[in-house]
Amino acid sequence: MITTTSLEDFYHRNGAPFHGGTSKELGHFNVFEAEKLFDKATGERIMPYSRRAYYKISWLRGKSKAEYADKVIDIQKNALLFATPKIPYRWLPEDGNQTGMFCIFTSDFLSPGKSAVLLDELPIFQPGQVPVFQVSETEINEIEYIFRKMQRELDADYQYKYDLLRTLVLELIHYGQKLQPMLAMSTAQNASERISSLFIELLERQFPLEPPHQKLGLRTAKDYADRLAVHVNHLNKVLKEVTGSTTTEIIGNRIIQEAKILLKQTHWSVSEIAYALGYDDPAHFSKYFKKQTSFTPVAFRS
Repeated sequence: MITTTSLEDFYHRNGAPFHGGTSKELGHFNVFEAEKLFDKATGERIMPYSRRAYYKISWLRGKSKAEYADKVIDIQKNALLFATPKIPYRWLPEDGNQTGMFCIFTSDFLSPGKSAVLLDELPIFQPGQVPVFQVSETEINEIEYIFRKMQRELDADYQYKYDLLRTLVLELIHYGQKLQPMLAMSTAQNASERISSLFIELLERQFPLEPPHQKLGLRTAKDYADRLAVHVNHLNKVLKEVTGSTTTEIIGNRIIQEAKILLKQTHWSVSEIAYALGYDDPAHFSKYFKKQTSFTPVAFRS
């Protein structure tokens, strides 16, 4: 499922102590040893496919995969991975010898006023990039040193430790931007099927609509493309190839399907149904419904 993992979700799932800088002024920062964390409910170390409400930088040692909507990155040994709130992904270990460290931080932690950088304008956090980098043993030792230094500084009482931690995070970012990204292993067909499947799953998760004041969260092709972190033209091309229909047609058909259910199974007014399905003008909704079904909403309900 394409969910958004909040900081609270992360700490609750892993049973980790809520440590590190956490305030509106500081933002949030923390650093972890990966092998010490696992899902306390399942005992697994698989990260679910989701969008995270924070940034994450990880160094990974061991065979694993990073799965994105349109690509899969095969990690054979050592890698440095960057994650942004804009791009959902999941991580899958493929053997039991997984070690490494990672840090998480919010945009407030590295705001322009504190770091003089705009995170989302950095090349490494741009949509469409492959933010996973293969690194040598020498490089992994250099990267681990930075993470260990973060760990020590976070536990220290130094008055300006968060300024130092920001510098260390920026050092990791610049380190990554100098590396060559790993090649995606997906075939075009697999990538298309994955995007199509994720789109349909995301579409279905918008329903059912419950109270009359609830409004459809994602309404346009661009809404879905942005959530999947792919270009809207690419999403439309993929769906046309896989399903034979455009993004807009699929969304429209599902909205009509839901409109029929609401008209037959609820006492909501046509105006309430129109609003819930994303139409601010009930007349526009009625016109579209009639075009698609040959009935007005009132006639269909009777």
